[in-house]
Amino acid sequence: MGVQFGSFNSICQTAALVICPLIGSDQGIEPSCYSRNVDIAGTLIFQPSTCFVHIVALLMTGIMIYHIRSKYTAVGRKEIVLFFYLYAIIELLAFFLDSNIIPTANSSYPWFAAAYTGLVAAAYCCLLINGFVGFQFAEDGTPLSLWLLRISCLLVFGVSFFIAIATFQGYVGFKNSKPLGLWIVYILWPLVCTVIYVVSQLILVFRTLEDRWPIGDIIFGAAFFTIAQVLLFAFSATICDAIKHYIDGLFFFTLCMLLSVMMVYKYWDSITREDLEFSVGSKAAVWEVKDSLLAGQDSDAYAEDAASNYHGAPGSLVGGISGQQFYQQQKGYGGRSYPPSSDRY
Repeated sequence: MGVQFGSFNSICQTAALVICPLIGSDQGIEPSCYSRNVDIAGTLIFQPSTCFVHIVALLMTGIMIYHIRSKYTAVGRKEIVLFFYLYAIIELLAFFLDSNIIPTANSSYPWFAAAYTGLVAAAYCCLLINGFVGFQFAEDGTPLSLWLLRISCLLVFGVSFFIAIATFQGYVGFKNSKPLGLWIVYILWPLVCTVIYVVSQLILVFRTLEDRWPIGDIIFGAAFFTIAQVLLFAFSATICDAIKHYIDGLFFFTLCMLLSVMMVYKYWDSITREDLEFSVGSKAAVWEVKDSLLAGQDSDAYAEDAASNYHGAPGSLVGGISGQQFYQQQKGYGGRSYPPSSDRY
């Protein structure tokens, strides 16, 4: 059975999504095959292999955030780091929801699932807007750019959260048996944002960059994203049956999504270059050489500058310390000669 617009029936019968226990009927939609559970200290843990990938994703996201924050003058640093913060929160929530640490029968589960849905939609909105930061419609790092991004993500989160919780609980005309709005937010919106982001970055590379290597990062990121969707929605049950329920498509989906997010970081890192002149990193060093004669400074300023650099011979671009001989022999035109006279040594 193929994917039908506005319906989660075939999707949830194939893949164990976070929202599947809350839609379709009061009992939700159960997948035909899912990863086997493990008992740890009396607690039944669902999707153990997927939970392991969630932990790895959190660690890798922390490393990527650290490197992004360390590039103090890179273009779009403050904008792109918000995307990785959202991804980290999503992975943390997914760990608790996929593992059944927050049980599906618990009254709080629909609210956490709605928050998860809203964060996913907000993360794709953040990625979409970051795709246009390089075009400099608004200068990156400015309050206009940052607040436009934050407010947009907040609005998308609010709308998606409301649609999700209203569908789960049956509020204001929404029904879990007809989750059309949720389908648009959960399935269609991420696809649209990803396509626009990929196209915008290809245009950016071809129009503004001489280096074509970042195209490889875009292609790999798009490939991992596509593979993740195909494995989850088309082959999850097949994988589960073939590997005796040890893992299912959700494991490969989570892994491929991590790889695609890492490609987003790799691509951003490859097209941004830190300006070392203004860097305040511990490894950055700025060297300045001053020559009073070439700069045309007056004698007082020159004496003050020379005293601050060397206690003795004045600093010079001519021979370093030995340049003292040059300055001492400026009283006459015959001060410099080659070969040097013997009385100078």
